[in-house]
Amino acid sequence: MTKKRIAAIRDFIDTAEKSLKNAKKLLKEILEEENIDLTADLNLDTKGLSKYDSGDSKIVEWVFTGEEMLGADGNKYSIPVNYSSKSKLVQGDKMKLTIDGSGKMLYKQIQQIDRENKTGLLTQDKGKYQVVSEGVSYDVLTAAVTHFKAEIGDNVTILVPAGKEATFWAIEAVMPKE
Repeated sequence: MTKKRIAAIRDFIDTAEKSLKNAKKLLKEILEEENIDLTADLNLDTKGLSKYDSGDSKIVEWVFTGEEMLGADGNKYSIPVNYSSKSKLVQGDKMKLTIDGSGKMLYKQIQQIDRENKTGLLTQDKGKYQVVSEGVSYDVLTAAVTHFKAEIGDNVTILVPAGKEATFWAIEAVMPKE
C-alpha cells in the first residue's frame, strides 16, 4: 500500500515538473515573439543615473539586471560574475563603474534596492542553476553556486527585491546540512 502511494506521489511530481517546464518554455517563446522584456517591471530604468568623465577616468552609473549592467547611456555592460556573486547583488541595485585611463575597472555599489530573504532548494535545469522557493523557480549565477560551494539539493538563503518580481535571485548563504 505504501509503495503504491509513493509511486503515485512520484507520478504527480513528475507531471508537475513537466508542466512547469512546458509553461516556462511557452512563456519564453511568447516573450521573445512579442519582444516583451520582463526586466522593465523590476524598476530597472536608468532615470537619475549618469555618465560622465572625471579627469582621465570615465564613469558610468548603472542598474544591475541579474546578469549584467544596464548603463545610464542605455547600453548593457558585462560585470564579473565573481564580483556580483560575492557582493550579493540583487536585481535593481544601482552601481557605479569607474574606468581609469589605463582601462582598470572599479565597481562600487551606490544604492541597494530593498531586499527580502527567503529560503529555497538549489536545483539545476538544462545546465542552469535555479533556486525553488514557495513554488517559484528563479535562476542564480553559477559563480554564486561555486563561490558558496553549494550542491544540488542544498537549502540556501536567497536575497530578492522586496515586493517586486525578479528573474534572478542572489544566494546569500548555504544552510548547514543536518
